[in-house]
Amino acid sequence: MLGVSRQPVSHALQLLKQQKLVEESGRRGLTVCTVDAASIRELYQVRTALDALAARLAAERIAERMIDMPQRRAAQRALSAGLSLGPNAPVSAFIQADVAFHTALYRLSGNRAIEDTVAAQWPHLKRSMGAVLNDAEQRPLVWAEHKEILRLVLAGDPVGAEYAARRHTDRAGAETARRISRLAEVNPSPFSSGEDRDAAHPAAAPAVR
Repeated sequence: MLGVSRQPVSHALQLLKQQKLVEESGRRGLTVCTVDAASIRELYQVRTALDALAARLAAERIAERMIDMPQRRAAQRALSAGLSLGPNAPVSAFIQADVAFHTALYRLSGNRAIEDTVAAQWPHLKRSMGAVLNDAEQRPLVWAEHKEILRLVLAGDPVGAEYAARRHTDRAGAETARRISRLAEVNPSPFSSGEDRDAAHPAAAPAVR
């Protein structure tokens, strides 16, 4: 169907397995992993520390005049793009705008390891973010927090920027995990509360053979 041999498909599936996006499911082959609330909490704990560090470093670089105007404008454009999304925009657009904003913030920090570390986890984070961004009432709150973070960064306020970033990601992580747990109670597929990872619903995701 794809017009390719089995080898590249097999290699692609092994990469997805290494990234924990698919998993072995006995004779069913590979299945898409559930979005696990416990794992999301763990990811957000790490991301909270990195986002707070990125905001502090970015504000310090602004204060020390180490960031040029094109870099500042890139972050401002990322913020404006998110703020301009209308209420009828698809959830995927809000997720992409969210990723773009945080990526711009990481780049302002001047620490490439932060962006590289979070980039490896974006596939997992993006799968879970829809649980929050699907709620139209949450979107203005998310972007108001983004706006405040960037304001403090561009004002050269390391302490304020770090606090705002930490508070934002802490809240996002807690809200995401809470919603995934609630969704898992209503529909076990493709969500899991994480309370018993081995007791996932046997039909939690389609098989990939």
